[in-house]
Amino acid sequence: MKTIGFLTFLIMSYFIYGFYISQNDLKIVDQTLTKITDLSFYDYKGVINVHSDLSIGSSPITQIIRSAKNAKLDFMILTDLNEFSKKNLVEGYFDETLILSGSKVSYLDSRFMVVPFQKQVLGSNLGDAQIKLADLLSQEKSKDHLIILSHPFKTGFSWTGPLPQGLDGIELINLKSLSQRAFEISKLSPLWSLFVYPFNSALSFARLFNEPTDELNLFDSSQEYGQFYGFSGAEASARAFPVTDYLIKFPSYQKTFEIFSNHVLLKSELTGNAKSDKFKILTALKNGNFYLAFDMLGDPKGFKCTIEDKSKSYLIGSKVKLSKNLKLKISLPQTPNYFFEVVIYRNGSRFETINDSLAEVAITDPGVYRIQVRVSPYFPLPDATKWITWIYTNPFFVHN
Repeated sequence: MKTIGFLTFLIMSYFIYGFYISQNDLKIVDQTLTKITDLSFYDYKGVINVHSDLSIGSSPITQIIRSAKNAKLDFMILTDLNEFSKKNLVEGYFDETLILSGSKVSYLDSRFMVVPFQKQVLGSNLGDAQIKLADLLSQEKSKDHLIILSHPFKTGFSWTGPLPQGLDGIELINLKSLSQRAFEISKLSPLWSLFVYPFNSALSFARLFNEPTDELNLFDSSQEYGQFYGFSGAEASARAFPVTDYLIKFPSYQKTFEIFSNHVLLKSELTGNAKSDKFKILTALKNGNFYLAFDMLGDPKGFKCTIEDKSKSYLIGSKVKLSKNLKLKISLPQTPNYFFEVVIYRNGSRFETINDSLAEVAITDPGVYRIQVRVSPYFPLPDATKWITWIYTNPFFVHN
């Protein structure tokens, strides 16, 4: 009887605590309020680094596309690992979601995502693809391919040395790397996140977040060798775990798509023409005209960050000539509900910190400027408040 009573107490305590944490709302902006938006550009949300059952994922592409639509993505890029069959390329609009296909290629002790502008594969097999990739990386940036270094510091991988000139950028955010890092820091924390997941999935993921310091250091230090951009990679595979006669996919594709994404900024709207819209999206990604956002904390659409020079306005990722009138302008869609700070970095070091949803900063020196919007939401017991980056922008390159 004592055992039954103790188990009953544990179960009741679990559900009482579950009710307590379910009341915790981590949303840092009020979704019901009208946002400040700017019609000078359009913000489209999408994810990259997505695996199907053709490689290391658990679901067919048709199901993944359904998850992308449910997550309200504007675009998704499939990147199956070492998969080079032309017949498996899937591209086009599925309702309002644009699906693009690339591949992830094993190369030396790293992995690279390669997305061609044309509907094609990198090679007929892994050997051919590696030869083609080596050629692309050794040259100036290709006009026909988007090339991204995936998870440079994920367990089992460790990038060393400067980034190759043919590379467009690296994954600053890789969701699998973040979860592995959280487990390395504390074995108990990921288990606790599993414990709270049924009651508050946003809290479950947010409490595991740790700043990707190694990736940011590599990113900032590499700018002296060339122009590189940061990407958010979903690393979505929805690994399936057998429970009795069922397979539980954790986290699901849809949930993964809702955590972190790339927000592409375009000066003209997508039209619904798959070919032209693909070119717009890939060109914006290749030019760094996008920012990364922790969407699960709050919808960032309406965020604006530009460099202004009299009548000229430059998007994130732009190369800008220094002048006496140069100003960096930042505006958040709303004032966050929690403590926040807008941090401007110059050449990898803190340049200025602002605690306002609207900011205007004079740029008087050349350098590489990027912005992070950091928030400090309240986490229920046993956690406390912690700083989390909500938005990472790509750099502006200001030169003489």
